[in-house]
Amino acid sequence: MIEVRPGGRRRIDRVLGPGYLSDLGELTLSVLRERRDEAAQEETDLSYLRRLLHARIDIVRAEQERRSSGGESSVVERLAAILADNAIGPATGSGRHQRLEPSRAGEHRRFAEALIGDTDLSDVSTLSDEKLLNALNRYADEEVSVSSYRREVQGVMDTINAEIATRYRKGTASVDDLLDTERGGSE
Repeated sequence: MIEVRPGGRRRIDRVLGPGYLSDLGELTLSVLRERRDEAAQEETDLSYLRRLLHARIDIVRAEQERRSSGGESSVVERLAAILADNAIGPATGSGRHQRLEPSRAGEHRRFAEALIGDTDLSDVSTLSDEKLLNALNRYADEEVSVSSYRREVQGVMDTINAEIATRYRKGTASVDDLLDTERGGSE
């Protein structure tokens, strides 16, 4: 399970740490943007991990369904369709556009695989019903945890964005300053 460690050095520890949203009104606009961007990167990474978990959940459920219905074709033969069904199904997340790429994709893949070190999803047909159920439960529990942290990170982003918007609305920040900063000027 992912856990936040107050005072930890990881990005999630900082973003969800107790002081990250303290005194936002006192921070410069550039620091606010840096914090928002850091939170956005963490949200992207958590979303990626969540998608990895969903794919594994879908594979296990497909094998359970195949067994219960007496299906002939293996999960491997139907893998593209299984994963595509999730991709085109109804959205269940926040609906936020991801403009960033995951920064720790390899780390997240290893984490997802380590959840069930003794379960080989490359051939789920060889697993006992009990191992299949245990795999599903572990992936589902982790998905709940990841989704919860993802929502917390989204709340951090929303709070910072609200502070930035307030500054524009009150006139303490201007689009001209933003454009100047984007062009390499100073704030």
